[in-house]
Amino acid sequence: MIIELYGLIRSIGTLYIWIIIIASFLSFVRPDPHNPVVQILYRLTEPAFSFVRKKLPFVVFSGIDLSPLVIIFGLQFIDILIRNILVG
Repeated sequence: MIIELYGLIRSIGTLYIWIIIIASFLSFVRPDPHNPVVQILYRLTEPAFSFVRKKLPFVVFSGIDLSPLVIIFGLQFIDILIRNILVG
């Protein structure tokens, strides 16, 4: 049962990583802010982005926001940590 729970958590984490990647690419395009898909992506990612920006003010480097990269690395680290704990 623990392995299935880990699989579910890993799937959710992978989905969130893809949401972060899509939102990051959309920030370069500047889509219509009234589009429902853009609003959903913004609502899913902006709380995490603002948290990282507040805790690590150096993630905005020369006008480039590196908070998505920090979040992706963090999620990957957590995934590896949980896998190592469960597998042994």
